[in-house]
Amino acid sequence: MEIQNFVVARYLDGRVLKGTTRDFSPTRPSFHLEVGASHEIVELRLRHLKAVFFVKSFDGDPARENIPGFIEGPQDKPQGRKIAVRFRDGEFMCGYTMAWSPDREGFFVFPTDTGSNNDRVYVIASSTDEIKAGAQAEALAQRIIASATTQGPAGPTVAPGSTDTPSSSTPRPSPSSIGPRPAAGPTGARPPVLGPRPRSDAA
Repeated sequence: MEIQNFVVARYLDGRVLKGTTRDFSPTRPSFHLEVGASHEIVELRLRHLKAVFFVKSFDGDPARENIPGFIEGPQDKPQGRKIAVRFRDGEFMCGYTMAWSPDREGFFVFPTDTGSNNDRVYVIASSTDEIKAGAQAEALAQRIIASATTQGPAGPTVAPGSTDTPSSSTPRPSPSSIGPRPAAGPTGARPPVLGPRPRSDAA
């Protein structure tokens, strides 16, 4: 049986594309997205993306505030061990993962906030500034939340793929302790279209 996933794809340059996919695989460099009611098929290359959000719905709850840090619980869960991710654009995410290691190009994160509209998020490692696992993940979360609290009321930016919470500015902590990330791929080009050409406002 073919599985259809609801996806919000976020590009490195800030563009957002919403649709459904049936062929996403972390072992392949690209996947196809059927965009909205138009059913236009677009090919997305992972090297152009920041993250792929697998969501429960495209509507979300704009009034809901996602929990930015770790909810009290064990270091390990069926979804894996604790992980904290700080993206290059300042967005911060906490969750659990079974697949992260420093040599991986990407990995899935299951949000700690089970009420989030995000079921899981595929993070492209080259779009991040800092990744910590286990006890170090909790320390990173505390540091970022404390820094945001002391420098302004906006608070840390929570993964916005669910559209539950608008993105906001987050103070950037010290440079990554996992070394420099490779330069991101080109982001200016529009994704190749395999079906009818998308409308100018599709991306």
